[in-house]
Amino acid sequence: MGMLAVTVLLTRKTAIGLFIESVGDNQIASTYSGVHAGTVKFLVYTFSGLCAGLAGVVAASNIKCADANHAGLFLELDAILAVVVGGTSLTGGRFYLAGAIVGALFIQTLTTTMYMRNVSADVAPVPKALAILAVCLLQSPLLRAKAATLFRSKTA
Repeated sequence: MGMLAVTVLLTRKTAIGLFIESVGDNQIASTYSGVHAGTVKFLVYTFSGLCAGLAGVVAASNIKCADANHAGLFLELDAILAVVVGGTSLTGGRFYLAGAIVGALFIQTLTTTMYMRNVSADVAPVPKALAILAVCLLQSPLLRAKAATLFRSKTA
């Protein structure tokens, strides 16, 4: 929760959040407007690395060992799903921190439910991958446009 508070303060109460959204939405336009896109990317990747390092320490303490081969296996799938379910577009631009928290709660609930139902570890990533695919398709402008035209033709 501490890192969430720091992230919210940095991205919503300072100009850094505006610069991040600008570079994520259109890097060329933000560069023309005077934002140093390389510096913004560097700072975002540095902060992301710091958060990933802290998450790695927490994960290692959770399993009480440091297995370099299997620690964090498929956690990137969970992170992508949490962010995408939270409403952040994979193409960049506007991001939603509260939505990412809701998405993380969703993915943890899905994972816990699969553990409680004794789903095999080999099959467990499949529902998560299907959820990512469904959300990405729902975010697709092309699919939305086709669905809108199909809906209009049925109501007319």
